[in-house]
Amino acid sequence: MPADFPIVGIGSSAGGLEALESFFKACPADTGMAFVLVSHLSPDHHSLLVEILQRNTSMPVAQVLDQSRVKPNHVYIIPPDRDLALLNGVLQLSQPDKAHGLRLPIDGFFRSLADDQAERAIGIILSGTASDGTLGLRAILGVGGVCMVQTPATAKYDGMPQSAINAGYATHILAVEAMPAMLQELSRQSGYRSKVPPLLTDESLIGMNQVLLQIRSSTGHDFSLYKKSTIGRRIERRMVLHHIDDIAVYARFLKQNPNEVHILFKELLINVTSFFRDAEAFVALKQDILPALLADKPDDYVFRVWVAGCSSGEEAYSIAMTLRELMVEAYKKFKVQIYATDLDEDAINTARSGSYPIGIEQDVTPERLRRFFSKDDHGYKIKKDLREMVVFAVQSVIKDPPFTKLDLLSCRNLMIYLEAEQQDKLIPNFHYALKPGGVLFLSSSEGIAGYTNLFKPLNRKWKFYRAIKTPSKPSLTIFRSSAMTPPEPAVIPSGVASQPLPGNVATLSNRILLQSYAPASVTTDSHGNILYVHGDTSRFLRQPAGVVTTNLLDMAREGLQLDLRTALQAATQGTPTLGREVSLKAEEGMMTLSFSLRLLPSANPEAKAEDRLLLVSFKELAEVSKPAVRASSKDIPIAEEVARIEQLERELAYSRENLQATIEEQQATNEELKSTNEELQSTNEELQSTNEELETSKEELQSLNEETLTVNSELNNKIEQLSDAQNDLKNLMENLSAGILFLDYHLNIRSYTRDAVKAYRLIATDVGRPLGDITSNLQGESLLDELRTVLETLIPRELEVQTGDGVWYLARMQPYRTLDNVIDGVVLSFFDITIKRQAEQAKLAVSQLARELAEGIVNTLVEPLIVLNQDLQVISASRAFLQYFQVTPELTVGRKLYELGNGQWNIPDLREMLENILPQRQAMEGYVVEHDFPVLGKHRMVLNARRIKTELGETELILLAMVSVEKKG
Repeated sequence: MPADFPIVGIGSSAGGLEALESFFKACPADTGMAFVLVSHLSPDHHSLLVEILQRNTSMPVAQVLDQSRVKPNHVYIIPPDRDLALLNGVLQLSQPDKAHGLRLPIDGFFRSLADDQAERAIGIILSGTASDGTLGLRAILGVGGVCMVQTPATAKYDGMPQSAINAGYATHILAVEAMPAMLQELSRQSGYRSKVPPLLTDESLIGMNQVLLQIRSSTGHDFSLYKKSTIGRRIERRMVLHHIDDIAVYARFLKQNPNEVHILFKELLINVTSFFRDAEAFVALKQDILPALLADKPDDYVFRVWVAGCSSGEEAYSIAMTLRELMVEAYKKFKVQIYATDLDEDAINTARSGSYPIGIEQDVTPERLRRFFSKDDHGYKIKKDLREMVVFAVQSVIKDPPFTKLDLLSCRNLMIYLEAEQQDKLIPNFHYALKPGGVLFLSSSEGIAGYTNLFKPLNRKWKFYRAIKTPSKPSLTIFRSSAMTPPEPAVIPSGVASQPLPGNVATLSNRILLQSYAPASVTTDSHGNILYVHGDTSRFLRQPAGVVTTNLLDMAREGLQLDLRTALQAATQGTPTLGREVSLKAEEGMMTLSFSLRLLPSANPEAKAEDRLLLVSFKELAEVSKPAVRASSKDIPIAEEVARIEQLERELAYSRENLQATIEEQQATNEELKSTNEELQSTNEELQSTNEELETSKEELQSLNEETLTVNSELNNKIEQLSDAQNDLKNLMENLSAGILFLDYHLNIRSYTRDAVKAYRLIATDVGRPLGDITSNLQGESLLDELRTVLETLIPRELEVQTGDGVWYLARMQPYRTLDNVIDGVVLSFFDITIKRQAEQAKLAVSQLARELAEGIVNTLVEPLIVLNQDLQVISASRAFLQYFQVTPELTVGRKLYELGNGQWNIPDLREMLENILPQRQAMEGYVVEHDFPVLGKHRMVLNARRIKTELGETELILLAMVSVEKKG
């Protein structure tokens, strides 16, 4: 189960410490997020990262322990020499895989974060060298997560940030200090706070369709067939970036900002791939599927493969490597044609370049890296022989026709992003593209449920399906945009008359007129790339053999290309072509047509002709005519036309001969260049071998250098911290009024404060000497025995001591503990208590004098009086009380009032007054109590009571005076 709060992965390397400190200084402690830090830490040094970062945040910071469950508002740091992964919200530690050379812990964690948290994953790349983290961000971006990258200009080392930006995987490029605020903004999205898919209300779907229509009109690509939840999250992410809450407002924003349309288009493209993704599936492909497909095939057999949705080419190259390995192992040699297509032109350009970051070491074995890749400063590059096996092209698997006569069709992790209805339309198209017995290769989360009549499962776990031969080939399915599909008309009960709205009549009429009378047309850009097709253009255009194309000139039928090229060039200069007639050969004879090429109006009145769209319309002028074998008198026009055609064909043949001669000359030149190139390639292989050895050494040094930089940064930070602490300690010791001696375990002097010389006659050279060798100013016995007792028992001790000049000190002795809680000596402190001792003695004398004075005053009173404490215990009794009630001091003082005279004072009224009434008042006067005393008989007494405090204000006493009102016999 993914955590119900965002988990933020932060990757950093050299120079990352300063960036991390800035990040957490700006980050509130209550974001509701968890932060997992992955850095390149040296395995040979204790990392100080936990202590350093804890000073910059109030969130708990801890090094990861295996099986730690992630909690919000916590910071977790990877330990040195460990790899880190996330599974069901629990952090998993593992030993690094030494077989893959250079360690890339950031890539590894980011990938697991993407797998575990899906679209809730957030990855951040900070300062660092090389490219660790780039492929990890790609995985996060592919599942709809957020990828933040530090602005390279603010990074101490910009290698890692620049690599992620160049690859196009950064959704936000920010200064470190601005990242926490953006994280909080993202956290407020519904997609990060709940599991409810975003933008799926009726009102939001209308706004989403408006957005998708703008993308289609600008790029020609239709995303309305994709799952709304997937598309919605990506649109929502762009809205948050622009602080827009309403998708209708965002749709208007797109109209005003064409560049945002392009950015959103790139955001919607889902490029999640890697070399040998699902490695076990490729094992099954090599061991089971391909051998069966190639069995009994002749040596000159052409094995055709189509990788649909190839992204940046990793899947296509993985299949190419597998085929090449299989050919070598089986001693077979056959031709391979791999066609790899994708909607994303930038991804196709990356695939064509064959260049990939160093992080592919995590997916490709060292043997394959040596065999199929060459290494450079930026990563790895596909070798020429493997590159030539694959043809890459921009193509939409939804709207463009598929390749045909295929042996293997790989379409992995594409259909999961399409609506179920569109998946059902795509699967028959795949069957159409495959040869009978050809294999469809899907991802583990996809399937062909409901199409068992077209495919037979070969491997249910890894989703290999064999195409079943059917009596007739299914026809191709044409996809229609759900964003443009008009709603189904409502069923009107019979007998109920209805009149269509005028607007509907106009729309319906326009549609019928367009379908009935508008000529077959295509809309292209200034280069002839077809963006939209209206009507049936198959009479004029056709898909040529080989690489799939949507270019008008490439698709034009024989005889039409030259005129179209001329008209296209004229249009880019602002000159339209209207009604040009052309004769061309059809399958059943000759055909005459006319075509027009017009410039379409532009929203920008200042747009140049070369930047405007073109409308090319075709119209067939005459029925197809067959060439006459013999011309009669009334067949003369046809015969003349045939003669003209024959003349043109001869001219065309002559032109072709010239062209062929030129081609042959060019081929001869190419052969010479090829021979020279092979010699250079041989030399290059030798240099490459030497370079690979140097690269291996460079990698080791680079890894060691990154770890050293990280350790050095931590140590510099620690040195600054220790310097500050030393300055603080120096000032503290100089300003302390107490004398302190720091002694080691053998009672040798480590250091001492300025006032310690008042207790011992110390000089600077005494540091390191035993304390017993130093002359003491203290009277009485030495403190050495007491200090040894403290070392043995580890119990602090305090003594009051006096110097020869009469100064009193409190000598406090306690164990000296290191940071590791090791006892390594004793701390002896002297606190001057002379004034305190003098005050206590003066206070004692005053108290004694006051007590004697008070007792004298009390004893002069004629009324009985006693003093009680809070527990009603008699503290003092006047002479009048003792005489009046005929008791002795010994039987009175120290006893509780209610126990005096066999309980004669246990009077309910007296209890009520002392326990309930007096505590509520400061004094009580005139309280009458009547009681029968054993000695005196029945008496009525008036009691006066007052609460008083002692000198220290700590103990409360009660004065109780008694006056006899009358005596009753």
